[in-house]
Amino acid sequence: MIEILAEHRCHGGSQGFYRHVSDACGGPMRFSVFLPPQAAAQPVPVLYCLAGLTCTEETFMIKAGAQRLAAELGLALVAPDTSPRDTGIEGATGDWEFGEGAGFYLDATQPPWSSRFRMRTWVAEELPALVEGHFRLDGARRGLLGHSMGGHGALTIGLGEPQRYRSLSALAPIVAPAQVPWGLKALPRYLGEDRADWAAYDACELVRRGARFPGTILVDQGEADRFLHEQLRPGLFADTCAEAGQALELRLHPGYDHGYFFIQSVIDDHLRHHAAALAA
Repeated sequence: MIEILAEHRCHGGSQGFYRHVSDACGGPMRFSVFLPPQAAAQPVPVLYCLAGLTCTEETFMIKAGAQRLAAELGLALVAPDTSPRDTGIEGATGDWEFGEGAGFYLDATQPPWSSRFRMRTWVAEELPALVEGHFRLDGARRGLLGHSMGGHGALTIGLGEPQRYRSLSALAPIVAPAQVPWGLKALPRYLGEDRADWAAYDACELVRRGARFPGTILVDQGEADRFLHEQLRPGLFADTCAEAGQALELRLHPGYDHGYFFIQSVIDDHLRHHAAALAA
């Protein structure tokens, strides 16, 4: 059952904010859906948009400026929250890099996180089944996009389950969490100390182990991003893809930082990238 929190007319379509009780995450989860005007007449392709650390289901929809072109292209947008909320788990709040607002799009295996933080299953399975059954969305034409931590989520889910998606892109993604501070803080606490258990949540390691996405992955990165060299390291992903034969278009942008002004500047290219693949 979907609870309507708010709905707004937007670029001839509708922008809605919703909540449902998730089996995967053991409680209420929030998400947003933009329906282009074409959805009034027929099912439309859908792009799942995963946000980064500290963000919610509102962040991408409010800040990215994606709805105008999505309406022209006939592309629906779905943005999930980045974690469960109000979990009551000790240590789940107070640290913007871990816990609530920082679910890392994985299925936690370690208590107490394993009871609520099953973001991978929610984003890849439960949420699509819910929204594609409720709205006029064509689940056979599904794309995946993410920013920062959400870029990590998009790459790992898309590479790990390529049969679910026809298109894949990322903006300033974390590509090798097993090698950077954000990942080294989160992965052991969610998944345990055995690094073998981290591989499914590391884009570089997935490609290295043979995972492939059947299409070109588009990645944009600002060169003035303060997280570029310590946390993001897109060159690692580029090198891994080149060695493995995975098609990748990595574009570097001088002067752009990590925030949504950068995303606004390149989002149209990502929407067109997905629309072209989903139109086939």
